[in-house]
Amino acid sequence: VSSLGVTTFSLCALGIDRFHAATSPQAKLRPIEHCHSIIAKLAVIWVGSMTLSIPELLLWQLAQDTSPVSGMVTDYCTMKPSQDLPESIYSLVLTYQNARMWWYFGCYFCLPILFTVTCQLVTRRISTTEKTDCRGAKHGQCESQLNCTVIGLTVIYGLCAIPENVSNIVVAYLSPDLTKQTLDLLTLVNQFFLFFKSSVTPVLLLCLCKPLGQAFMDCCCCCCEECGQEAASSNGGSDGKMKTEMSSSIFFDKPRESPTPVGAIGTPC
Repeated sequence: VSSLGVTTFSLCALGIDRFHAATSPQAKLRPIEHCHSIIAKLAVIWVGSMTLSIPELLLWQLAQDTSPVSGMVTDYCTMKPSQDLPESIYSLVLTYQNARMWWYFGCYFCLPILFTVTCQLVTRRISTTEKTDCRGAKHGQCESQLNCTVIGLTVIYGLCAIPENVSNIVVAYLSPDLTKQTLDLLTLVNQFFLFFKSSVTPVLLLCLCKPLGQAFMDCCCCCCEECGQEAASSNGGSDGKMKTEMSSSIFFDKPRESPTPVGAIGTPC
């Protein structure tokens, strides 16, 4: 549940960032975001997702049952609130259990998809109404690439979240008619798609966002001493400086300052 919350809020934050980039009056000259601002946004995402997952700790508990395969008594997780909880908390957990399926479907599936689609539609509407000469061609290409990256992440998340939501609906309405083996199989399929989503997301980021992929390859080459020596001898300092500037402006556009003449007096305006 925490993983779903982090992914959901991250997609919403990316949608807000793309919308802010399209509506900013000086999007081309937008400065690099400060570290404390990024840390604050990440803290909101992680703390919010952990807070929403607290009811899961009270809903699930360990139970014992005899395994039909080995015949031994084993521990397993069951979705049943503990009777030792206070009455007020117990009633809240029961209410959460009854609405858990629709809460999953609305908050962790519909919210990020609808939020991303709405932000992308508004962003494209604003981008088409603006004049093309107001922004450079390179800046427009970078913004389009970032928008495609956000859309790709949302598509992967939606495809991997569909089986879990279908499984939740099936378990909620057909649980008495299903065997334990069928329920275990559905749980295994959900875990597989969760693992697939977590594995394919960084690969998708590196493939769709070329500056990020190039920066990743540069970091991998720098970790190897031989690759670092070959790059230093063949490329020189100019290529390394160019790659550093490219990798530092992956998600934020930094205005390039023109070099100050040697004989200039005073500071540039």
